[in-house]
Amino acid sequence: MKTLFLVSLVLLFVISPAYGQSLSDATGLVTRLDVKTGGHTFEVETVSNFNIQDFNFDKDEKKLSLFINSGLERNLGELLIPQTLLGGNFTFYLNDQPYFPKVHSNEKISFVTLNFTGSGENKLEIFGTTYLDGLTDKSEIIPEELPPLQKGETLPDSLGWLILVGFLAVVSAVVVVKIKKQKS
Repeated sequence: MKTLFLVSLVLLFVISPAYGQSLSDATGLVTRLDVKTGGHTFEVETVSNFNIQDFNFDKDEKKLSLFINSGLERNLGELLIPQTLLGGNFTFYLNDQPYFPKVHSNEKISFVTLNFTGSGENKLEIFGTTYLDGLTDKSEIIPEELPPLQKGETLPDSLGWLILVGFLAVVSAVVVVKIKKQKS
């Protein structure tokens, strides 16, 4: 009985599984890119087996550029792009060549599935047809200017007098309370 147990234990460590597979091609890195434009901040989320080293957004061209670094030959990734940031019909370029990923959109996001080959440095450019859809560009709103202050003017005179009277009333009340306590 002991030998049967011992042989089973030894075989457990000697025989390795024949169907083991590396997970490095399927492992996903989550990256959140905070794109600030038009006075708003948008989060573009990526899940991929490559690293996004940097990004750039050009509001005039309605373009999001992702600078990718990959150590693998087969690259897989998913992008979630808010429709309010960039929407409409998309055009993609991978290393300055037209690229056609799968794109699914609803009223809030565009879900892009990336699948391409090439290790090392890659550049993905995403062009949209709409920008800040349903939002106003806060950076273009000019705040209403206040009239300039006169030389030496800091507070309106009535507000200054009101603060002075309030301070004197509090000090007078404290003095009166102290005098009454001393007489008692």
